Amino acid sequence: MPLSREQVLHIAELAKLGLSEQEVERFTEQLSEILAYAERLNALDTEAISPMAQAIIQRNVTRDDVVQPSLPVEEVLANAPQRQDDFFRVKPILEE
Repeated sequence: MPLSREQVLHIAELAKLGLSEQEVERFTEQLSEILAYAERLNALDTEAISPMAQAIIQRNVTRDDVVQPSLPVEEVLANAPQRQDDFFRVKPILEE
């Protein structure tokens, strides 16, 4: 079912898009093709296919946490622009 020019203008208005006359014509054709393709997909028999959240299996690729000794404080703060005791000193971001 092809979209009408008015429907495309309505969609553009909902999306707060200003379209030129050429864009209205182009989007009318493109959106109609997309809807026709979706209709073809609706015609497929998917009874034997179980619902899924995603098509490919995703695995967590993070490494296991391993306790390791940390760097010495002097080495960590060696290149700090400013420090105060054993901490980085930064400019305040909130005024009181």
